[in-house]
Amino acid sequence: MAPAPPLPSPVDGILRPLTEADVPAVLHLNATHVELLSPLDEERLQRLVAWSERADVITADEQVAGFVLTFGPGSDYDSENYRWFAQRYGTGFLYLDRIVVDDRFRRRGLASHVYELVEARAAGAGRLALEVNVDPPNEPSLAFHRARGFVEVGTLGPQGHQVALMVKELDRG
Repeated sequence: MAPAPPLPSPVDGILRPLTEADVPAVLHLNATHVELLSPLDEERLQRLVAWSERADVITADEQVAGFVLTFGPGSDYDSENYRWFAQRYGTGFLYLDRIVVDDRFRRRGLASHVYELVEARAAGAGRLALEVNVDPPNEPSLAFHRARGFVEVGTLGPQGHQVALMVKELDRG
């Protein structure tokens, strides 16, 4: 896997580039939360990493505590959600595809720290884009994103698997 560019981090060591050794942990985390994500096998993960702007693991206590995948404009990523944002925002967005934090590491502020880092990277593009399940609803995620300043700009998907498309406008500083 290609090395990722360095991150300016207020929390040393929270993110590091995903490596081959991390693949089993990432696949396990995705499978544990597949109802909120989409299925993922090793081949698909390799493709996602190749298309991604960054593919990182979240670390805590010297363990893989989660992972995060982001995609920049111009990616070949085949996600309908990603393409919706690409059609509307051109090069003016960074797409956060998935973030998972292992249940053992929840309520430590890891997700908030990761979002700070990802939002800092997205600031140059002007916005961070993502989707959250609304049918069935993922109320904790919706509340988290609304509290961080994300607003719904559209919906996609059939009944029973509908998502809210959300963006957070960022100061390009």
